[in-house]
Amino acid sequence: MFSEKVVENLRNSSAIRAMFEEGAKLKQEFGAENVFDFSLGNPDPEPPPETLDALRRLALSGEKGLHGYMNNAGYADVRAKIAEQLNLQSGRSLTHNNIVMTCGAGGGLNVILKAILNPGEEVIIFSPFFVEYKFYAENYGGKIVVVPTDANTFLPGLEALEKSIGPQTKAVILNTPNNPTGVVYPEELLRDMETILLQKGGRYSTVIYLVSDEPYRDIVYDGVKTPSVLKIFRNSIVGYSFSKSLSLPGERIGYVASSDRIDDVATLNDALSFTNRTIGFVNAPSLFQRVVAQCLDVKVDINIYKERRDILYDHLVKLGFSCVKPQGAFYLFPKSPLGDTQEFKRLALKHKIILVPGAGFGCPEYFRLAYCTGIETIKNSLPAFTALAKDAGL
Repeated sequence: MFSEKVVENLRNSSAIRAMFEEGAKLKQEFGAENVFDFSLGNPDPEPPPETLDALRRLALSGEKGLHGYMNNAGYADVRAKIAEQLNLQSGRSLTHNNIVMTCGAGGGLNVILKAILNPGEEVIIFSPFFVEYKFYAENYGGKIVVVPTDANTFLPGLEALEKSIGPQTKAVILNTPNNPTGVVYPEELLRDMETILLQKGGRYSTVIYLVSDEPYRDIVYDGVKTPSVLKIFRNSIVGYSFSKSLSLPGERIGYVASSDRIDDVATLNDALSFTNRTIGFVNAPSLFQRVVAQCLDVKVDINIYKERRDILYDHLVKLGFSCVKPQGAFYLFPKSPLGDTQEFKRLALKHKIILVPGAGFGCPEYFRLAYCTGIETIKNSLPAFTALAKDAGL
């Protein structure tokens, strides 16, 4: 009756959303203040004042055509401002033609994969990975190849990457700062990866694209810098979202940027604009294109997230949990003391703690905690985590 593939995928659908729904039920039963929900990466801080001011000005401006259609790629002047900012970061020479405004990073990744994939071509991802990557690639006939990372650092291994590349490899997806680990891939590692991609591409007489999923690019701590992939990778395509940097996840606004060094990049840019339309987005939200163009140098206060990271991380480590300290994003990815994260999830629910099992991220022995929730939720959860650790044998 329905799509067999979709029905099959429903059985393997997002554990993040499933736990979010579980949390909603518990809040209704016990009260929101008594439930500690770490399921969804939904930023607790409101958008910066500059962003709200820009929204008010534009909404009340009476600008003719503000809410209408435009080029499928988005407003040319907005795209030009983004290209200029990226050029300052990367030293490249992008123009507005290299930018396509998209419905967030998720929309952008779908636009990219539809534009570059032929049926049966492979997309390499590193575990742990964002849970939707598999579905995104399968949407367009792609096949996912999962490469594990180092268990102690969550950094990709170069030898494992090299072995995973074959004649059908079309793209490698990077996500740094990483969801769910918070790890930032160092520049030296990225440069070594570029060497491998160019060598392997030459061997198979093909182009291997580096697709960089960057919704957390501007959320980093302790002086860590996020390297520019446009600077490092010749065949790079960036998907960015303002969902996290400006706390606008529900507004669905982001962009795709293609490197000016890609061969026949003009055709790629046309393909990205075409897929933006034919997937059904048509164009990114018009009002928020204008808003973000006025806020490219505005960011949420990173110290809000740093404080929450430090409180939760320090407490869990003190209790005996094993966890890599995040350098960016707003997630912890501790190891389950029970090994079986599903059983640990049930134990956590007993203490009204909502966490996401790691199986959907490709690491079933781990679990994810999103610490972008309210500071009071984090502080009030500490006794519950203490009781959970005791029940788990720590």
